Amino acid sequence: MRRAASWPPPGDCIAAPGTIAAVLLIVDLDGVVYRGSEPIAGVPELLKRREALGDLIVYATNNSSRHRSDYVAILSSIGAPVSADRIVTSARATALWLRDQVPPVRTALVLGGPGLRWELREAGIRVVAPTRFGLAQRPDAVVVGIDRALTYGRLGFAASAIRAGAIFVATNRDPVFPTADGLLPGGGAVVAAVEVATGRQPIVIGKPEPGLFQAAARIAGVPPASAVVVGDGLGTDVAAARRIGARSVLMLTGVTTVGELEAATPARRPTEVAADAQGLAEVLERFSRQA
Repeated sequence: MRRAASWPPPGDCIAAPGTIAAVLLIVDLDGVVYRGSEPIAGVPELLKRREALGDLIVYATNNSSRHRSDYVAILSSIGAPVSADRIVTSARATALWLRDQVPPVRTALVLGGPGLRWELREAGIRVVAPTRFGLAQRPDAVVVGIDRALTYGRLGFAASAIRAGAIFVATNRDPVFPTADGLLPGGGAVVAAVEVATGRQPIVIGKPEPGLFQAAARIAGVPPASAVVVGDGLGTDVAAARRIGARSVLMLTGVTTVGELEAATPARRPTEVAADAQGLAEVLERFSRQA
């Protein structure tokens, strides 16, 4: 029987044992640090100041199509403090979860993009494509994320592997993602197609489930409940923060509107709200004084 292990294990932590940062900031990317190709005014500089004051910053995104190295390049170009070990995508969190199952997942059939395949391989997991050959390898898991090369045949092989006994794991359930041309189908749309085809429910790692933020906290070597989540989504970032018992700051620089915030029930509201970088700086200063 496969059971979940504690993950990521201590070897993945970036904080030295016994070292406690002033605050662990788990920061979403699109809509918080940048929007499209443009940085959110003042946010990269603020994050650099917070790091200098001792805060530990880990970026966490539901996007599974890119590898961490892509985000290092993006964040470096806008002056945000970053290193590859401070980025947790839903692809990386999924790879760590699969690796640390008991017994471990050794072979995964992937319905997703190159970043997801790369992260799985780096975790020591053999990756096979959703083809007749991949199905013949009897994969332990089918991992589903956004798949821009999705075809009827790829969907069919993934569904067949799940029916044959592979565990069904989804990087996230985001139904859409924003582009310059408007909203396009997200990873959740692909996950939904596999669900309908198999009648099975996936294990979901990304927001609003707690797995992504749990991975970020464990990598930082900090208890999840002591973190501060900075995000722009009520239904993703804020919801996932609640799941791990962390404080949250909702940035009004991304997907959530003032109207949506005002209409939210108390159970869905963040700890604090910031309209811009200055507002975020004031909130984080208050949190630091309360620590």
